[in-house]
Amino acid sequence: MEPHKTRILLVDDTASLARTYETFLKAQGYDVRCAYTGRDAIEDLKRYGADLMLLDLDLPDCSGLDVMQQTNDMPEHPPVIIITGTDFAPVRDEAMRRGARSILTKPISMDRLSHAVAEELDNDFSKKDALAPKDESQMKSQNPTSDRGTNETETMPGNIAGFQPDGSQPQNDYDINQPRRADGYDTQRILQGTDFGGFIGTSPVMMRLYDNIQNAARSSATVFITGESGTGKEVCAEAIHRHSPRSKGPFVPLNCAAIPRDLLESELFGHVRGAFTGAINDREGAAKLADGGTLFLDEIGDMDPNMQTKLLRFLQDGTFQRVGGSRLESVDVRIICATNRDPLDDVRSGRFRADLFYRLHVLPISMPPLRARGDDVIDIAQTLLLRYAAEEKKAFHGFDAAAADILRHYEWPGNIRQLQNIIRNVVVMHDGPMVQAQMLSDRILHSAEAHDMALSGRGPVLSSHGLTPPMTLGDLNSGRHDPHQHHHADTMGGTPVIQPLAITERVAIEQAINVCGGNIPRAAALLDISPSTIYRKKAVWDQADKQGHK
Repeated sequence: MEPHKTRILLVDDTASLARTYETFLKAQGYDVRCAYTGRDAIEDLKRYGADLMLLDLDLPDCSGLDVMQQTNDMPEHPPVIIITGTDFAPVRDEAMRRGARSILTKPISMDRLSHAVAEELDNDFSKKDALAPKDESQMKSQNPTSDRGTNETETMPGNIAGFQPDGSQPQNDYDINQPRRADGYDTQRILQGTDFGGFIGTSPVMMRLYDNIQNAARSSATVFITGESGTGKEVCAEAIHRHSPRSKGPFVPLNCAAIPRDLLESELFGHVRGAFTGAINDREGAAKLADGGTLFLDEIGDMDPNMQTKLLRFLQDGTFQRVGGSRLESVDVRIICATNRDPLDDVRSGRFRADLFYRLHVLPISMPPLRARGDDVIDIAQTLLLRYAAEEKKAFHGFDAAAADILRHYEWPGNIRQLQNIIRNVVVMHDGPMVQAQMLSDRILHSAEAHDMALSGRGPVLSSHGLTPPMTLGDLNSGRHDPHQHHHADTMGGTPVIQPLAITERVAIEQAINVCGGNIPRAAALLDISPSTIYRKKAVWDQADKQGHK
């Protein structure tokens, strides 16, 4: 019999991070399966069992503690190593009380992960050997890659997250378990870079961002974050705080654009009773609340000039007066600020004080827009899909090839926030195991169509039909768009008529499909485009046809 590998079940809802752990552990000789929700983890254990479970505490459908409670009731439950980003002592203590063997706090280095897994497996195998008869067949279990007495098919993943029951992977759909190249960044850096306060992604621009976060966290200097709306500026600020020596202190965010100008000073520095109408009690401001920690001033470019002067004075000596008060108060805070505008433009136009800008602009960090992050958009979308599907009790677990292609090429003007809304809309309004292209919003689909038209490079075609409705395969089969039939009718009264490129493109694609007997991959090869492009366009056309017949 072939020797079988030690089985590890990895439970973590961050797809990119789980895939990185999986790749590393497989290289160590282990058989690794992934689950992304608590429900999937329980079902996987019941079906296949495991020799060790790596369990995240923060899952989309339940707590990792709940998973432990259910696994403890199983006749043969594996030892558990907790992998978590939380430092909350009561939660960690409860995990140990429920039987966790050890707790690894993210970010986790490769050496630390490897040592913890090997040590726990050695301990568990030793305990089993002490209780089992000492025959030769059972002595084999001393080695992490030894025969664990299972059937070959039992080590294959079930039908979750894009895997098929026989262990095969779909050819076209997005599979969150399929490793992808990380553009030269080694695995340890990826592991250390995928859990900075909720960031997901291993693209080169994000790896550089993780480096910047780590470097900024070690310093006490002021950080100035710039980036478009929805790119995660507050997430970045909180990540810097969490990885800094001030992490035990408070993190206090204050959005300067969301507060009326006449109230911003009170929100920042506080006020005394009677300072203005409605000030019935003394009130501490954000600066005082952040004492010993980090004060995050979001959208600082919207701060009015008078308030900028008071902030500059506060930055110079760390003291302030409450509104209506006369006593100077001092605090120890680190300042992180952010804006979605170009701060130098604001300085040049006089909207922002130059001296304040240079006081704040010590450690600049630029947040990359989602369109610059490559396949990160798929990792983020997959994580959101699993989370929202669990919340809405839907069966979604992946994206088909056309949907993934659309998400990958869309410009995402609203960045992560827009992606969140799109995925939640899909989950709420549709059903099915896979997100299909036609489930995406009209705006996304029309943008994808325009993108392909711009890249096609095909010029307009002269036609006698003018602005005709889009052709269908039925029209083609009936000869409605036979090029020979209309060969000499390409002018109207001697004046050429330009047919829209979208019509020409649809006709060409549908003719190719018809010629190939409905075989889309073959039609794509003839047209020198990818099959996913045809699937995506057909989804757009089908949706347009349905709306046209209403």
